[in-house]
Amino acid sequence: MDASRLAVAIACWTLTVTAHAGAYGIGTRPTDAQIAAWNIDVAPDGKALPPGRGTVEQGHAIYDRQCAACHGLDLQGGMGPALAGGVGSLASEKPLKTVGSYWPYATTLFDYIRRTMPLASPQTLSSDELYALVGYVLFRNGIVPAGTTVDAAQVVNVRMPNREGFYLDDRPDTKERPCDEHCLRATKK
Repeated sequence: MDASRLAVAIACWTLTVTAHAGAYGIGTRPTDAQIAAWNIDVAPDGKALPPGRGTVEQGHAIYDRQCAACHGLDLQGGMGPALAGGVGSLASEKPLKTVGSYWPYATTLFDYIRRTMPLASPQTLSSDELYALVGYVLFRNGIVPAGTTVDAAQVVNVRMPNREGFYLDDRPDTKERPCDEHCLRATKK
């Protein structure tokens, strides 16, 4: 082995041993406030919904500015999926899964928009804008009337048309036996 290959081998061995020697000592532990700021998901019960409110009419203006280019002026879809229509199509050969035909909870709509939209700049809408936008999408799906003011309580109490179309599948997600004592015995052999 020539000297350069030996030097590379020693350097790799040294880095490997150093890497396995313990904690890396880099980074900082996040504060509770930082973790809370990252934890923005909203479950169906709506407990994590932020304060705020918006009207269907405000949502229409926000939709036209922020959403129509991808989802169409009439929520019919375009580059992005359709957000309205499709009612009664789920059992058909070509179901149209929209907010009004498929989604089980209005909180899911709030959560999805909050975390992922607008596509080019997610998480930039204020809570008031989000509530207004949710109200407009629900209105266009015939779920809330015009003039509705949407807030956390309203979003939680909305009864989506397909809410009963889902069920809790409590089957295990694996066909193998759950790992319990037999796994521990197998690793000790």
